[in-house]
Amino acid sequence: MSNWGYIVLGWSATGAVLTAYAMRLMARGRALSRQVPEGKRRWMQ
Repeated sequence: MSNWGYIVLGWSATGAVLTAYAMRLMARGRALSRQVPEGKRRWMQ
């Protein structure tokens, strides 16, 4: 594999990991927001 192949592979892997982390973080935030009672949801006001 050429040097460019390693560079593309490295950036692709980094992008995939960051995308997966962001998706997991958003899903966890949605799940936690459902547990907060409606009266305590300050971000909805």
